[in-house]
Amino acid sequence: MATTALVDPDTGLTQAQLAARHGLRVAGERPSVVEYSRRLWAYRHFIAAYANAKLVASYSNAKLGQLWQVLTPLTNAAVYYLIFGVVLAQNDMPNYIAYLTTGLFIFNFTQSAVLTGTQAISSNLGLIRALHFPRASLPLSTTLTQFQQLLASMVVLIGIVLVTGEPLTWEWLLLVPTLLLQAVFNAGVVLTVARLGSKSTDLKQVMPFILRTWMYGSGVLYSVSLFERLPSWATTLVQYNPILVYIELARYTLMEEAPLLNESLTQLWLVGGGWALLAGLGGFLYFWRGEQEYGRG
Repeated sequence: MATTALVDPDTGLTQAQLAARHGLRVAGERPSVVEYSRRLWAYRHFIAAYANAKLVASYSNAKLGQLWQVLTPLTNAAVYYLIFGVVLAQNDMPNYIAYLTTGLFIFNFTQSAVLTGTQAISSNLGLIRALHFPRASLPLSTTLTQFQQLLASMVVLIGIVLVTGEPLTWEWLLLVPTLLLQAVFNAGVVLTVARLGSKSTDLKQVMPFILRTWMYGSGVLYSVSLFERLPSWATTLVQYNPILVYIELARYTLMEEAPLLNESLTQLWLVGGGWALLAGLGGFLYFWRGEQEYGRG
């Protein structure tokens, strides 16, 4: 009786062909942008809970607890007012206190988000290596934590603005979209620096110098009219500085008289929206492209 030899159907196939044949995939494979966005949305409750936990933990060892969310920006404003408003005589500006605190609180939102976002990946390697979840959850939770702190700061800012004589108007409602645009911009920047920080731990040492330079170039502490002394190309460059744009939107909203480098409100909104779209979408795509790298090595 003739016997038929059994032929292994996998004979001669490469490893990639074998994996495809049996439905195997690379561990930690980067999903498509749409699928990644879907997974990230599914983890929205984790992002919110993690942000709240980080906020509470950051003040857990302080006797005054979360009251420091208000005291910290208020103390910073007092120090800068002493230096720039009294010592350097910037107080000839109409309502310099409101002008200064608005700039400080808006800038501090971006500054704090970027500083903590730089270490969003590198400081959570244990969590990343232990659990499978969209890594963008970590920098986004960092942005959300800072946004919650901003809301506490806004209560203080509104009180300062009212006490210093600014009238309450319907234009104050524009502060809401201003902060939302800045939050989207911050999220994009945080996603970018989180990926960069995961590759180079030295970035956290350099970032304070970058942010300090950014602050001085954003008209936070002094009148933006000083930028008009620069060459025309430099003045134009400063006008499109995203932080200066968000600060000027807030000042335009809260104050009746405030020196503005951008006189056109329409231009401010267009530039602010453009930066939010560019940074938000660009930062998300840049971070997504490195998804399979985080926690490796």
